[in-house]
Formats: sequence, structure tokens, C-alpha cells
Amino acid sequence: MSILIKGGTVLSSTGSVRADVVVEGERILAVTAPDGWAGQADTVIDATGKYVLPGGIDGHTHMEMPFGGTASVDTFETGTIAAAHGGTTTVVDFAVQAKGSSLLSTLDKWHEKADGNCAIDYGFHMIVSDVNDGTLKEMDACIDAGVNTFKMFMAYPGVFYSTDGEILRAMQRARGNGGTIMMHAENGIAIDELVAQALSEGRTEPVQHALTRPPELEGEATHRAIQLAKVTGAPLYIVHLSAMQALAEVAAARDTGQNVFAETCPQYLFLSIEDLAKPEFEGAKFVASPPLRDKEHQPKLWQGLRTNDLSVVSTDHCPFCFVEQKELGRGDFSKIPNGMPGVEHRMDLIYQGVVGGELSLSRWVEVTSTTPARMFGLYPRKGVIAPGSDADILVYDPEATQVLSAETHHMNVDYSAYEGMRLKGRVDTVLSRGRVVVDGSGFHGGRGHGRFLSRELNQYLN
Repeated sequence: MSILIKGGTVLSSTGSVRADVVVEGERILAVTAPDGWAGQADTVIDATGKYVLPGGIDGHTHMEMPFGGTASVDTFETGTIAAAHGGTTTVVDFAVQAKGSSLLSTLDKWHEKADGNCAIDYGFHMIVSDVNDGTLKEMDACIDAGVNTFKMFMAYPGVFYSTDGEILRAMQRARGNGGTIMMHAENGIAIDELVAQALSEGRTEPVQHALTRPPELEGEATHRAIQLAKVTGAPLYIVHLSAMQALAEVAAARDTGQNVFAETCPQYLFLSIEDLAKPEFEGAKFVASPPLRDKEHQPKLWQGLRTNDLSVVSTDHCPFCFVEQKELGRGDFSKIPNGMPGVEHRMDLIYQGVVGGELSLSRWVEVTSTTPARMFGLYPRKGVIAPGSDADILVYDPEATQVLSAETHHMNVDYSAYEGMRLKGRVDTVLSRGRVVVDGSGFHGGRGHGRFLSRELNQYLN
């Protein structure tokens, strides 16, 4: 199958150019169509007046993730179909090591969940929750299996939490094998004490989730993680950064040349603690960790994206239905499942930064596609429109408008965190490895099209 994408403006992390894009099979053949090619293509896509950019890469999703006696409701099939509708053509999900289990058996379980079920290409990070000699050795084997990023937690004592000593040991291993440690940086010990105090005083409403996880404790944990990385010489990637205190720590470390990277998420750019404070338990819809912050943090996060102190925008997509799941926390905010839906809307939401003058078009492409591709060892197969790269392509209409709603989204969850939000710009056509999976007439992909991606090491370090 050959496809000609004609008349569009091709975007990259370094600029834009008016050009036709030729796709043959699963790869991009050319960015300037050879003479006479239009008559040879099996399919011609008219991109006049539209942007043509590499498909989005969401480096932080949680499909079918167990949490607090329940599990996130998007399967690898439904979640990747929703991602495709939103212009994301690759996700990197998290395999979750349970205490007492091995990393390799965990990886096998996540392959069983995902393999043959994904509508777009996918990879895995590994959550390390049980640090011991066997786990440390298995980190090497995970790298051989194409999984070279290892997430650890300074939060959730008794579940995912690792001590500073355990983190140090894992960082030492990563320093030796080339892996990257990803860190959920919140001071879980102090947070648990604040949660216990709130509940004992009868403060049980959803907004207490944020009030007991103050931004200072995210800043403190980020500082501590950076210092441990400095001692070990390991690279560090801070996940879902939400607070200006944490951003200041990342910026200071990067200014000294330390290999510290960070992502933020759309919810921290567009939503706030005011959403958590909505009455009638509506605030439960917005419970995620780290929590939504005061609006004063948002300009700092946009600034961090412009200056590259924040390198990536991912979603931390972890949807729980309001009915029956979020409602588990009525009367006790600490039992509300932590997570929000978002994989479908990331490209559109971050485009609003372009509309509002916060980001350039090139930076939009960089933080949503090209940098994740390099960070997670997928470039130039992914993250760029260039000859030889996978034909993961998004045709985007910058003049279209849309209103986000649970009635129209494709995520398997009963509410939208962005209900009623009016956006400028909309996905027009999406190609995944040369196959049109989304266009104006609907979804044309299917489960099993997506392939597992065995990833190389962080390309900013090698």
C-alpha cells in the first residue's frame, strides 16, 4: 500500500516545511514526492491547510493497572484505540512488580495483557517495588528484553515505596547497565502522617487529597532523588511533575549539567485544586498523585516546557470510573483510586499552548513526540517524519474546533476530566505504521495491529 499525503505543512522539532509525504508499506519513503508520484499512489490524503507531524508518543500510561483493590478500566485494547483517536501512535506502559515477585515474571504478565490486543505500538517501563539482590540482577535481563527504564516510588509506603537505601542501590545498578531510573517524587512517610491527621479530625472530602500532599513535599522528594542520583552518577527522570518547588530543583540540577529530566502532564497545566474542591463528591474525579495544585503553578510549568527544564508531556493515563470505583472513597478520601483519564486528549490539549502563545509549533512536536522518542530509545524509528522512519503520522487541522465530553470520547471511563472544554485544533487523520487507523469517517484500526517495541537506551545519554 502506498499513500501520498499532499499539500500539508510538515512539522518537526526543528521547524516546518511545505512538502508532500510519501508512504510505502509501513515506512516513510520520502518527504518530497518524486515527480509523477501522485498518479502512482494507492491513496492520496489531501492535507491542504493542515499540519503533518509525527504521531504522538505517550511515555506514561497505566492500562489495566491494579490499584487499591480495583484496576484502571482501560484495557490495552480500549486504551490504545482511544490514544489513536487523539493522534498518539505509541504508548509506553508500566509493568508493575508486586512485592515478592520477580521483574521477569512481571514482564511476562504484562506481555500477556498487551500482546495481540493493542491497536498501536507499545513498550514497557518496569515498576520496581521490591529491591533485593535478585531484582537488581534482573534489571540487566530487562534491558536485554527491551525494557530499560525502571520506575521507583518515594510515595505509597507498604505498597510501592522504596527507602533511600533501596533507591541508591537501584541507581547504582542503572549507572552500570545504562538504564534510567524514573521517580515518583513525593515524601510518602510525611504524607501518610498528614493523611492520618486529616482523617482523625474528620476531614474526609476529596480536596484533602491535595491538602495532605503539599507541593513542598514534592519539592523535598525531588531534591532528595536528585542528590541520590548525583551520588551514584545515575540519570534520573522525574515523572508527572506538578509543582514549581519540584521544577526549581530540576532546573537547578540541569543548570549544573546533571542528567536530570522531567515530564509534566496536561492535568497540571489545565486543572487545579479548585476541581478537587467541587461539591457533592465531584472532586473525586480529579484525584491523582501528585495532586492538582493551585493555579499559580501553571505558568511556571509552561515556562519549564519552553526552557526544556520540563522535557516531555505524558498523561499518566490511569482511568477509574466515578461510579463504583472513585466512589470507594466516599467518607475517606484516602480510599479514592488515584488516577485520571487523558490519553485521548494530550495532543489537542498541548496544542492549546500553541494557540495561547505558550509554545511554538516545533516545541509542541518536541515535547509530545520527538523527545519521548529519544528519551525512551525509539528515535528515529519514531518521533520524526523522515525517510526510513515508521509511517506514524498525524494530519492535524489547526482551524477545527471541538468540545471535550464523556459523551464523545473513546476512553473506557464514565466521565471526562475536561468536560465542556472548548478547544481549537483537531485530529484529522492518523496513520500507524502506514495504515490509516483514524480519519473523518471513524476508526479503521483494530486490536493486534500494535507491536511491542524493544527499546534502546536513553539516547540523551548514549
